[in-house]
Order: sequence, then C-alpha cells, then structure tokens
Amino acid sequence: MRQPPSAGLGLGLALLSAVTFATSGTFARSLIDAGWSAEAAVAARVGIAALVVAIPAVFSLRGRWGVLRRNLAAIGVFGLLGVATAQVCFFNAVRYLPVGVALLLEYLGIVLVVGWMWLVHGQRPRRLTVAGSAAALAGLFLVLDLTGAGRLDPVGVLWGLGAAIGLAGYFVLAGRVDEKLPSVALASGGMAVGAVVLLLLGAVGALPLRATLGEVTFAGQRTSWLVPVLGLSLVAAVVAYLAGIAGTRILGARLSSFVGLTEVMFAVLIAWLVLGELPTVVQLSGGALIVAGVALVRVDELRTPRAEGHPEPRATEPALP
Repeated sequence: MRQPPSAGLGLGLALLSAVTFATSGTFARSLIDAGWSAEAAVAARVGIAALVVAIPAVFSLRGRWGVLRRNLAAIGVFGLLGVATAQVCFFNAVRYLPVGVALLLEYLGIVLVVGWMWLVHGQRPRRLTVAGSAAALAGLFLVLDLTGAGRLDPVGVLWGLGAAIGLAGYFVLAGRVDEKLPSVALASGGMAVGAVVLLLLGAVGALPLRATLGEVTFAGQRTSWLVPVLGLSLVAAVVAYLAGIAGTRILGARLSSFVGLTEVMFAVLIAWLVLGELPTVVQLSGGALIVAGVALVRVDELRTPRAEGHPEPRATEPALP
C-alpha cells in the first residue's frame, strides 16, 4: 500500500518554494542595473516559465479541456492583475528600494484583501484581523522611516504599493477561479497572458521593453545576461511554483501560507549576501511588525472561516512574490 507523503517533505518543499521565490528581486536587480526595463525582465521571467510549466499543465488538463475554456476570462484577468501588474510594480520598486523593503511593501497586499472583503463583500474583519492589520500598518510607517537616515524614495514606495494591489488581486482572483481548474494550469495560463500582454504593449510603444544582451554584474561578478534571466524564470518561477504546489498539496493551503511568510526573511538575507543590502534597524523592526500582522490575519483565517462566510482556501494554490 502506498504511503502518503510525510509532513516533513511538505515542509521542505514549502521552504524551497519560499527560498526560490525570494531570489526574484536579486536576480531582477542585476538585469535592471545593466539597463533592462522592469517590464522586459518580467516578460522574460513569466514567458519562459509559462512555456516550461505548460508541460505539467497540459498533463493536468487531460480530459478536462472544457474547464480551461470556461475559465479563459478569469485566467486573463488573473494574468493581467495577479501576474503582470504585481511583478512589474515589484521589479520597478526594486529599482529604487532595497529588495527586502520592496517585498515588505508588496506583502501589505494581504491586508488590502481584508479591506476588499469588508467593503465589497460585507465580511467584517474580526478583532484578531483588525489587530493584525493595525500592526502591519504600524510596520509600514517604520519601514518608510520618514524621519530617519533610511528614508525611502517615494517613487519606489508607490511602485511597492502598486505591487501590493497586484498581490491582493492575485489572492482574490485565485480564490474565485473554478476549483476544477488545476493550479498548475492557472499558473501557466496566467504567466502566458502576462507575458503576451507585456510584449504587445512593448511592441506598440506603450511600455518600455529594454534589454541588453551583454554581460551583467551579479553577486559582484561579471557574467552573461542569461544567468539572471534563467535564474528568474527557472529558479524564481518554475521551481518556486512547482515546489509550492507540491508542498501545499501535502501541508494544505493554510499551513503552507504561514511557511510562505519566510519568503520575506529569505529575501532580506539573500539581498544582504548577494547585493550587500540591509535595511536599517528601524526598517527591520517595521518589517517584523508587517510579518507579525500578516501572520495574525492568517491565524484569524483558521478560526471557523466557513461560519463567517469566508471561502475555504484551495488546497493547491502557491504563493506569488
């Protein structure tokens, strides 16, 4: 009799997903510093990843092509908001901000979901969620460090908040897509839509698609542009998505979402080791508050969500940086 996968394996896969997702900002920084536009970096990342993930996506859809046809519109909106918007804004934020700070701003999207569900769907947050949201907003104030030496570029802050809106859209849309649509198919389709839209907008001159096909500086060393591009697409997208999906199927969506919070810690650590970036003590304290606030919101989701009208999270949804 076949034994079910162990929780240890699930935890390892979820941590692998968090670590690999956390590398995206560092890979992107080397391309952007070499003259790439954020839009070109995103198009390369999601375009290559969509092609690779399309292979398991096709296998997952065997005999269920009707499900794909029914969800084409939802996949399109998901690709525009949850993939293209979130990643373009995050990579633009990385142009002006330390990678860890940009990711912290993006993670405020989870708090925005609380406001969206309250204002649009009438799901009033409970005390623990309110406390978590307040902690996250207090953390945001510290991360911005408005009166200290670590003041941030306001343009980068706006891009980071745009990424938060995109991430909120990712969570809202992913939770509303037909449950019969495999998550790997949603991921591949969403990334394909994001890549195609960015390339089309770049072709008509609506978005800057600049790419330099020479050497770039990565981890203090001169190397080919292919290294960060392949890192972005294969490590920070393909491995991250597939490990996240596999880990979530073992641990469940709720537990894996908590493990996904370690992405912030890994992103700060990787940016420090590779790029020499480290937020100030005040900003690190603010980051801790943001992560704690997000964790409180997650904890509140564990408390009889169906009784409050909250949909049960899909068991196969990965996180998206």
